[in-house]
Amino acid sequence: MSNQKKDKLTPEQQQYQNFAKGIEPKRPVLKNCIRAFISGGIICTIGQLLQWMYINYFNFKEQTAGDPTSATLIIISVLLTGLGVYDHIAQYAGAGTAIPVTGFANSMSSAAIEHRSEGYVLGVGGNMFRIAGPVIVYGVFSAFVVAIIRVVLGWLGVM
Repeated sequence: MSNQKKDKLTPEQQQYQNFAKGIEPKRPVLKNCIRAFISGGIICTIGQLLQWMYINYFNFKEQTAGDPTSATLIIISVLLTGLGVYDHIAQYAGAGTAIPVTGFANSMSSAAIEHRSEGYVLGVGGNMFRIAGPVIVYGVFSAFVVAIIRVVLGWLGVM
């Protein structure tokens, strides 16, 4: 809590804040970081193994093997979310499961599953993009800004 907000608290509220802070369990930050690092590394290793498999067994080039690898990771993530397994993995691994492709697929599919009782259009479709919408908009907008900068730098002869 900021100092400015603390100044506005009554003595009883300040006393409660101090009490709550005293009994709040300490978070195992180092342990959580190690778990996130290892689990994120395992997810990335699985992605590398999938990419290696697509290159060696399905005759993809290194430049083109990324698309089926991402699609496979998304499918696995959605399936694990639907079966309820991804939540248990995320509970253990924390931020390690927020690897962009799998974490994004999990957030979209869990929102869709949660609201399926409201119907496919308003429930699944509407709520699935409630979480993903800002991410997609930000990604498209930042790509547009970077493209404009690159074009301007190209006209200036810098690139």
